[in-house]
Amino acid sequence: MAEESAPPVELSARDDGQGPPVVLIHGVGGNHAIWNEVISDLVPSFRVLAPDLRGHGRTPAPAGSFFTFRELEGDLIAFLDARGLDSVHLVGLSGGALLALRVTLDHPERVRSLTMVSGAAYTDPHTRSVAQRWEETYNHEGPDAFALRVLKDLYYPDWIEAHLDLADLLRALAQKMDMAPAVKWSHAMNSFDERKRIAEVHRPTLIVQAMDDAVVDASHGRILRQSISGAQIRILAQTGHMIPLERPSETAEAIRTFVASIEASGASAAPS
Repeated sequence: MAEESAPPVELSARDDGQGPPVVLIHGVGGNHAIWNEVISDLVPSFRVLAPDLRGHGRTPAPAGSFFTFRELEGDLIAFLDARGLDSVHLVGLSGGALLALRVTLDHPERVRSLTMVSGAAYTDPHTRSVAQRWEETYNHEGPDAFALRVLKDLYYPDWIEAHLDLADLLRALAQKMDMAPAVKWSHAMNSFDERKRIAEVHRPTLIVQAMDDAVVDASHGRILRQSISGAQIRILAQTGHMIPLERPSETAEAIRTFVASIEASGASAAPS
């Protein structure tokens, strides 16, 4: 059955630097700010665009939004069209990695390369159970309990201990956050499964995965690596799901080196 979709919305975005365009896509419940430290390292070499997806950050969610991948994909293609970007280096985190994969499969001509951070080819029962636990915690125990649950699931324990101020920040954000967009997108993720098409990815691909990810198991990185011809993989130890926040320098270095090598070799010009 075809996914429902509302007309595209204009995405608010951070747009910095000059050079080959790199588009960074956040995950469920996030916004462009998740990439701030990574962007600082990339802008000397690239034009970096980090949109807020529908219903996230500064982008509104019109009444009737479905938050299906088809809908979010339509928003992103319209975003590229509005800026005259024929093709870009596409980078996604978590749910944003799934969205980046879908765009690469459906619109390969718009993608010069694909980088999936904490991503997967499909949503497995473990990831679905984590998302369900978050939703139930918010509904039955309130925003404070939800923030603490998310903190424990998303980040590596040692990193949390070194950044205890994040707990207060997440609790404050949870109190005022409209959860509906995140919940709807999370529900759409439950049925995400591109295992039958994953081998059709013919763009240079980088996979960045965390060994200690409690949301998307590291085994998904190996599945992607084995399924996408020529894919490169980088696995980070002692790191949780939120790789760009926990390891911004390593994330930026991996993206910068990968994209620069593609630009130098012209590999992104491979046929669709």
